[in-house]
Amino acid sequence: MADEKILVVDDEEHILELIKFNLESNGYKVITATNGLDAIKFAKAEIPHLMLLDLMLPGMDGYDVCKEIKRDSSIANMPIIMITAKGEELDKILGLELGADDYITKPFSLRELKARVKAVLRRTNLQSIDKSYKFGNIVVDFQKHEVTKNDERIDLTLKEFELLEILLKNKGRVMTRDFLLDKIWGYEYIGETRTVDVHIRHLRQKIEEDDKNPKFIETIRGIGYRFNIGD
Repeated sequence: MADEKILVVDDEEHILELIKFNLESNGYKVITATNGLDAIKFAKAEIPHLMLLDLMLPGMDGYDVCKEIKRDSSIANMPIIMITAKGEELDKILGLELGADDYITKPFSLRELKARVKAVLRRTNLQSIDKSYKFGNIVVDFQKHEVTKNDERIDLTLKEFELLEILLKNKGRVMTRDFLLDKIWGYEYIGETRTVDVHIRHLRQKIEEDDKNPKFIETIRGIGYRFNIGD
């Protein structure tokens, strides 16, 4: 969508200019920052639709920037795509746990970057879920705690429903196993993330047409799960 505002944060000037040029060529308005303090200042002043945030910044790194963004209620809902030269799984998990919506690892193609930007902005625009939500032949009624498939009620356990609800309300966003375990079972729960996998398997058996090849609940290997928007 034209005129959507994107804040790009990277301390490498040539990368910053390359991203800025390509996004502006696609109709986006681009603001740039080369350090964490300016990133937070511009985020509060401009209220961008999306932030592209490099993790390896001088002084305040991307993790700290992400924490500050999520603490401020005026910009806490702003989606963030992390940009990092690190490919390690733990870096990605930490960023997602702090509230980032997606990640892209350097070196990346500009086509991939633009596709991810478009996808995150699209998800943000579609994020409003009210009393019910429909996907495929499934209807979820959040008030009644009821799920129907082809107009027939599906019996979900309380944990299965809560798991489906949190995936739906964060559709398109990667949810780590630890995050789901904490949100649904609580931080005092003594167990392992395999509990999440078992409930995901049962949930897929009930809502997917083919639970071995799920269309909606995607496994993000080594990290967690993501609910895909059905077209």
